[in-house]
Amino acid sequence: MPKIKILKPLVGTLKPLIGRSPGDEKARHSERDQNQPWRAWYYSRRWKALRKAVWVRDLYTCRKTGTLCIGRYPAGNSPVADHIIPHRGDPDLFWDINNVQTVSKEYHDSEKQRQERAGRW
Repeated sequence: MPKIKILKPLVGTLKPLIGRSPGDEKARHSERDQNQPWRAWYYSRRWKALRKAVWVRDLYTCRKTGTLCIGRYPAGNSPVADHIIPHRGDPDLFWDINNVQTVSKEYHDSEKQRQERAGRW
């Protein structure tokens, strides 16, 4: 009697026909970097020094949840330097240390993004 072969489902392996693959973070970031020139500020030494100063000022503690931000990216308890008022390319808001706070990556990637999408900022 011949063996019956089971075919693997192909649906999960198909690429989307429109846009990029879901979860393709590198492509999304690359696209944003090209369309928003101010995104280069995030790669500067000045920004890296500013965010570290904010983390030290805030004692590596999330200002929204009280979580101790001692994890390493991409852990949920890793620190993120978050702009309180979104700068949207305004250099005065971007570089103002009083407009930057420490939040956990988990908070930043969930609640903060939900607030910004809802237009609360």
